[in-house]
Amino acid sequence: MRTKLRNLTLSLIVGLALAGPAIAQDDAAIEGVIRQQLDAFLAGDVDAAWGYASPEIQRLFGNPENFGRMVERGYPMVWAPGDVRFGALSESDGGLWQTVIVQDAEGALHALQYQMEQVDGSWRIAGVRFAPVPQVSA
Repeated sequence: MRTKLRNLTLSLIVGLALAGPAIAQDDAAIEGVIRQQLDAFLAGDVDAAWGYASPEIQRLFGNPENFGRMVERGYPMVWAPGDVRFGALSESDGGLWQTVIVQDAEGALHALQYQMEQVDGSWRIAGVRFAPVPQVSA
């Protein structure tokens, strides 16, 4: 019994150690996709930004112009982002969510959670929702 418990504990430790680098790789890849989409919006390249959206988002909006219009009207801080900072990557509501803090043109901070999904081995943005802005102490 003691040997089984020790083997189970060792297996869990090894599994977590091996998962750490994979999570870090996903973290970097996810941040890269979000940053590239934000850069595309900032450059006015809606076609490029569209390419980072999941197939479901693309089906929902039908074309890059409709998608761009929705982002410009509904997410102006994403359309013309100022400072961008990445928060935690977490699992909730059946999905993988990356928190992003974006400063808008007036200097206000907005917290957004990007739902991410893998499509053919690449990360794509499957949705964005607003989140409470974390409190920062001086």
